[in-house]
Amino acid sequence: MTTKFIAKTEKQTFAYAQKLAAKLKGGEVLCLTGDLGAGKTVFTKGIASGLGITKIITSPTFVLMKVYGIKNENIKHLIHIDAYRLSHGDDLEAIGALDYFGKPNCLTIIEWPERVSEILPKEKIDVKIKILKDNNREISVKR
Repeated sequence: MTTKFIAKTEKQTFAYAQKLAAKLKGGEVLCLTGDLGAGKTVFTKGIASGLGITKIITSPTFVLMKVYGIKNENIKHLIHIDAYRLSHGDDLEAIGALDYFGKPNCLTIIEWPERVSEILPKEKIDVKIKILKDNNREISVKR
């Protein structure tokens, strides 16, 4: 099932992701694709906010992976991965990312998943953010 949303501002992208966070149970892997500047990190910030994370969320481009603790009933950890600098899934595996995939008390978000597609789980949620005219964004979520 695919749902689509047109966001006219960063605030709308953030709010849409916040609402999506309320529907997540834990164990999901969200794969965010889109050009540089499309809003992948803004979307991640919205998910984090929706889960009750108050820390500042930044893209883990240089550290590859950040783990945030959550005071949530089901989801205890948000794993934020940026695979932009990677060329193969083995690189992600080497830092222990696979340990979090599908774990019921974790939510994993991967930016640039196409760079590590060979290690992604079959059960994943694809989020595509496309830049439209007038700086709008089309966000499609495929479960």
